[in-house]
Amino acid sequence: MSADATVLYDAPGPRARLRNRLVAVAFIAILVAVLAYVIYILAGNDQLTSEKWNPFVKSTTWTTYILPGLWGTLKAAVLSIILALLLGAVLGIGRLSDHAWVRAIAGLLVEVFRAIPVLILMIFTYYLYADYAIFPSSQLAFAAVVTGLTLYNGSVIAEILRSGINSLPKGQTEASMALGLRKSQMMRIILLPQAVTAMLPALISQMVIALKDSALGYAIGYVEVVRSGIQSASYYGNYLPALIVVAVVMIVINFGLSSLATFIEGRLRRGARHTDVADADTTDIAAAENIPFGR
Repeated sequence: MSADATVLYDAPGPRARLRNRLVAVAFIAILVAVLAYVIYILAGNDQLTSEKWNPFVKSTTWTTYILPGLWGTLKAAVLSIILALLLGAVLGIGRLSDHAWVRAIAGLLVEVFRAIPVLILMIFTYYLYADYAIFPSSQLAFAAVVTGLTLYNGSVIAEILRSGINSLPKGQTEASMALGLRKSQMMRIILLPQAVTAMLPALISQMVIALKDSALGYAIGYVEVVRSGIQSASYYGNYLPALIVVAVVMIVINFGLSSLATFIEGRLRRGARHTDVADADTTDIAAAENIPFGR
């Protein structure tokens, strides 16, 4: 057996490596040919001319369409994320309650809101708010987008927090009970901060999803970056460049949040390693000096 082979995977031989290279080259050639054909068609339809891109050089395009739409996206995403964190904390703790009826209600809400598509939640709340005049007509779409994002992402965050709390060592709970802490104190002071720290990368990833899902507000007339991009395209007649610009804006924002999640995850892992090393060194010193550890 080759030194590179494992139990589940055998390292490819010379023929397999050659075949893999040929497949990769063929795939790249097909991809380049498809891209070249698309560019040729777009150029033939005058979709790549400078006149189509000139509106994005003007500041009025950004101040009238793109930036207001971007503000709408960020406003809905930030507010829904804050509310989803609060809702997720309540539902996540409720699923761990000692009372069966509390666990049942929290579990039912989590499963229902996770099962319903975000767009359906937005449309349902939009017409609900409109029928009962809960919000002014100018704020209906915004309220529906925030509500839909909050309900869905709050239920997902609840499961993230519940998983994070259940992943903590049982000694944390036993030590808290030995100190005489009530369940609420133990959850607030001991368990919840550790679970949030452990699940922070997953929480930030869920924030990225909330930011992207805010574009679904387009279906109920909410002015966000996608809708504003379409509006600018209908005015200037440059749909393809407008959609490309909107896509680049969303990619930059989502890439920034994803990079933040990766950075925080790395910091948490390095911090955990340093803590383990420090604890090991303290234990060794205490043992060498015959000092009971923890005194």
